[in-house]
Amino acid sequence: MHTGCSIVIDGRLASRTLLEIVQASFRLSRKEALRALRDRQVRICGGVCADPERRLKIGQQIQLDGQTHEPAKPRLPEIARCINVRYSDEHLVVVEKPAGLTTVRHAHEVEILGKRAKEFLPPTLVDLLSEVLAHRRGEPSRVKGRIRAVHRIDKETSGLVVLARTQEAESRLGKQFRAHTIGRKYLALVRGRAKDSRIESYFIPDRGDGRRGSSGTTAGQRAITHCRVVESLGDFTLVECRLQTGRTHQVRIHLGEQGTPLCGERVYDRPLHGQPPMDKSGAKRPMLHAAYLAIDHPATGKRLEWHAKMPKDMGDLVKRLRK
Repeated sequence: MHTGCSIVIDGRLASRTLLEIVQASFRLSRKEALRALRDRQVRICGGVCADPERRLKIGQQIQLDGQTHEPAKPRLPEIARCINVRYSDEHLVVVEKPAGLTTVRHAHEVEILGKRAKEFLPPTLVDLLSEVLAHRRGEPSRVKGRIRAVHRIDKETSGLVVLARTQEAESRLGKQFRAHTIGRKYLALVRGRAKDSRIESYFIPDRGDGRRGSSGTTAGQRAITHCRVVESLGDFTLVECRLQTGRTHQVRIHLGEQGTPLCGERVYDRPLHGQPPMDKSGAKRPMLHAAYLAIDHPATGKRLEWHAKMPKDMGDLVKRLRK
């Protein structure tokens, strides 16, 4: 039983060592718990005890000195600790999402599993973000609104994502995305010798080989990507892709259909009815990173922008290819 910064030993805790109880009850690491004992911050019924192996009895009160707040919050899951919050206020949050984390649950998953989706499927950025913000120093405690995904980037894509904290912010940001006034740039590491280009096509769900892609006509969703070579790396190229429109998988599709698919790409890695170029990069995922984001703040209208450096795995691969 917890009472402020103290606990009273019950049957569940009886006979366990003082170190185990301090570590578990006050949510400390083993190193932190040992330090608290060594620094004589732990009391049993008012008396200091520094013996980590001492066994406790039912009814004894354990107090942790040197704390003026509740026991430490539970540690975040490893993937959540990789979420870098770049901006936060009562209207929106901007984060750098790590590769390997889905932005938000897809509607068909929720439709099939309902409330069980959170139980049976890995957590998403939206699922984890409230907990991440709760651990963030200086985060306004009064802000408790539901986190709303305004857009998404692929699970294996890293980089900048903006999310809304109110329905009004969600609506205003959504209008900016639909009007294509959001500034977005991606860094892409591709196979082949890419060139500066403007790519325009119309996307359809099935281009003729079961893959989403360009129709060859003006039927479908108009998609425009501006590509600029950042660095030539022999048989590979580092490219910056600026989105004029924002369609699902736009960069991946356009680069693949140009004959310069992403390193690590396995879906949009070939022209229609063509063969994918060999991938000698050794990339473990599609090498795509959302490196720049610019929006008009939904409440003030002020233009805000963020830059995000490429993640370690992508940076390490670029360094290796330079050699």
